[in-house]
Amino acid sequence: MLVILMENQLIEPEQVCQGCLLANQKGQPRWKGGQLTCGQLVEKPIHDQPDQYQCQMGFRIADIK
Repeated sequence: MLVILMENQLIEPEQVCQGCLLANQKGQPRWKGGQLTCGQLVEKPIHDQPDQYQCQMGFRIADIK
């Protein structure tokens, strides 16, 4: 499940990605083959953390399993 990290809260991508030109036709982040194609993978400071991506709009997106 993808979530957007903002300060002390988690936001569903539907609330942010609908206004992004890089989102898919359903207003979702472009997630393909286990990677976010509309952002870049961010190096994890702690090994046990979920994968995090920096999207083109500047948001941090995490893959919570």
